[in-house]
Amino acid sequence: MVDIQNSRDKRNIPINCVGIKNIRYPIVVQDRKNQRQPTVADVSLYVNLPHHYRGTHMSRLVEVLNEFKGEVSYKNLDRILLRMKERLNAEKSHLEFSFPYFLTKKAPVTLWESLMSYDCIIAATYDKHLSITTTVRIPVHTLCPCSKEISDFSAHNQRGYVTITVEMIKFVWIEDLITIAEESASCPLYSLLKREDEKYITEQAYKNPKFVEDVVREVAARLEKLSYLRFFSVEAENMESIHNHSAYAMIRRDFKVDRP
Repeated sequence: MVDIQNSRDKRNIPINCVGIKNIRYPIVVQDRKNQRQPTVADVSLYVNLPHHYRGTHMSRLVEVLNEFKGEVSYKNLDRILLRMKERLNAEKSHLEFSFPYFLTKKAPVTLWESLMSYDCIIAATYDKHLSITTTVRIPVHTLCPCSKEISDFSAHNQRGYVTITVEMIKFVWIEDLITIAEESASCPLYSLLKREDEKYITEQAYKNPKFVEDVVREVAARLEKLSYLRFFSVEAENMESIHNHSAYAMIRRDFKVDRP
C-alpha cells in the first residue's frame, strides 16, 4: 500500500511535536509506603517530524506503548522514549502521563482514615539526554491574614491549590512534594472529618493565616534546599470565598548547572 506519511512535503517547515494525545492506559507509579501503586493515566506521545516528511506514523506510537504493557512506570521512561525514537526514526521523543495519585490520610483528631486524590503529571523528553519533570496539584486550606486582622469575629477562608513542578537529577517522591505544599498552607485538607476534626482544622487555620504570596515563598524556600533539582516552579491559587475571582502567585527557579 502507498505510504502517504512518508511522501515528500515541499513547504520546508519542520514540526516540533506530532503524535497522539490522551489515550487512556494503565501505568504503575512508585509509592513510598506500598512500593507500587497501579493507576490509570491519560497518555500523550509525541516525536519531532523533519521538514521533508508529510506525516508521522501515529499507530507506531500505540505499538510502542503496547510493547511495554504492564511495565509502564517511571523506571523505564528512558526505554520507552528511545524505542519511540527508533520506531519513528525521530531525533526527539516526548511523553506525558496525567493520572490521579492516592494517599491514605488520618483525620487530625479522630484519626479516621480516608483516601485523598492528587492530580499528577509525569512528563519526559529524550533529545540528546533524558529530562523528566513531575507536577503535583495539591488541594490546601488557606485563611486570609488581612481578613483576620480587620475583622472582629472571624476571617474568610477558602480551598486553594498548590501546583509544584520539578525537574530532578534524581528521583523525587510525590509524597514529599505533597508534604511541602500542605505544610506551607494554613492547613491540609482531608476527605473524611468528624466534628472534632473540623474544630481543630478551623482553629489551626485561624492561627496560621496565609496569603498566596506566603504559600509560594514558603514552598520555594523549601525546594531551594533540595540540591537534586534542576528546575522548579510553584503556583498557588485560592478559590476566594468572598471575591468573584481567584488569588494567584507563582515562583520559578532554573538552576543552569547541576548543584553539588
